[in-house]
Amino acid sequence: MAKFLYTMQNILDIKYKLEEQQKTAFSLAMQKLTKEEEKLKLLQEKKNSYQNELKMRVQSALDIKNIKWYENAVETMKYKIKIQILVVKRAENELEAVRVRLTEIMVDRKTHEKLKENEFEEFKKELNSIENKEVDELVSFKYNNNTVSSEED
Repeated sequence: MAKFLYTMQNILDIKYKLEEQQKTAFSLAMQKLTKEEEKLKLLQEKKNSYQNELKMRVQSALDIKNIKWYENAVETMKYKIKIQILVVKRAENELEAVRVRLTEIMVDRKTHEKLKENEFEEFKKELNSIENKEVDELVSFKYNNNTVSSEED
């Protein structure tokens, strides 16, 4: 019996590998984004802590040195938060770029799988056609042998 061989199987195999690599890259980008968002959250919590401490210091005995220190700490946290927001945005953009590339690779792989399916369907049709011809020849042969045998009697 004939065996189906997809002519572009090596390309399809490469597409599978590329897709796996891109899925890994997507996962890493997602982890990076999560990590950066956690950093941002911690900075915001630290800023809130400093603001609360500053508020308490201002309401209690006036210690200008401590008040100035907490004001500076709050301003520093605001600056760090702005920078971290930019880092988070960059991580989001990278994640989106990886997602788009993954989508493109998946579409490409699916296209090759569809081509393989179509080629396999053609293969089955050809195989079926060959089998039908063989059956027709066998039936024709038997019919001719029976007709010749009947005429000799």
